[in-house]
Amino acid sequence: MSGDHRPFMAGVMGWPIAHSKSPILFDHWFRTLSVSGRYVPLAVAPDDFDLVVRALPKAGFRGVNVTVPHKQAALRIADGRSAAAEAIGASNTLVFGPDGAIFADNTDAYGFIENLRAGAPSWAGADGPAVVLGAGGAAQAVIHALLGAGVVEVRLTNRTRDRAEALADRFGPCMQVVDWSDRGKALESAALLVNTTVLGMTGKPPLELALDALSPKAVVNDIVYAPLETPLLAAARERGATVVDGLGMLLHQARPGFRAWFGRDPVVDDALRHACLA
Repeated sequence: MSGDHRPFMAGVMGWPIAHSKSPILFDHWFRTLSVSGRYVPLAVAPDDFDLVVRALPKAGFRGVNVTVPHKQAALRIADGRSAAAEAIGASNTLVFGPDGAIFADNTDAYGFIENLRAGAPSWAGADGPAVVLGAGGAAQAVIHALLGAGVVEVRLTNRTRDRAEALADRFGPCMQVVDWSDRGKALESAALLVNTTVLGMTGKPPLELALDALSPKAVVNDIVYAPLETPLLAAARERGATVVDGLGMLLHQARPGFRAWFGRDPVVDDALRHACLA
């Protein structure tokens, strides 16, 4: 950002936001890269979102990450949008130009696929069908990433079938909607299983899924990271499957924002994982 004299300041907006690990990981990168920056949590109610976002560039912010429930509003308010944000229909990263222009990006798909490749380097999109559990915003990003990686069949299942069908319609003929009651059968011949729901997360109901039809050669990724090893991952590991936890998705999705705001390319490594889990 040549000629940009704004302070190295960014943040994360959500409602609530106290649970976010993003300030921890950004502080780690500031220290390891010797960047004199600030990254702050911003608790913003939905009704105040537009007012706060438009004020942040004037307060010297270079951008913000955006989490629940603001991702659709972040896309709507932007002056420009990345192809990923348009395709996913939401934004988790806003970049503010020196003139106050707002650019919306979505790095969730990037974070998902980078984490998957790091945790399962032998996996390839051409290996076979992928099963995706859930039909919310995370599922949209995951499906976008999978199709971009060459997956030709995505089996989508959700507790509410109507939501799954609506999401499948967005992504075309590669999508196959499976009834939630048949989710176990959907695992037959699947090369990848991804849980994008909150089921199995600490404080949430369990994910009830029989893995009898899952190949031991499959890869299983749970985007939940609290607990780090969910019951799904533990059961998949027992079958011999390759398992990938959800923490890396959070860490990798933050990298493009850091590059855009601060001009440095941070790395995701064990030291960062340990800092976020401490």
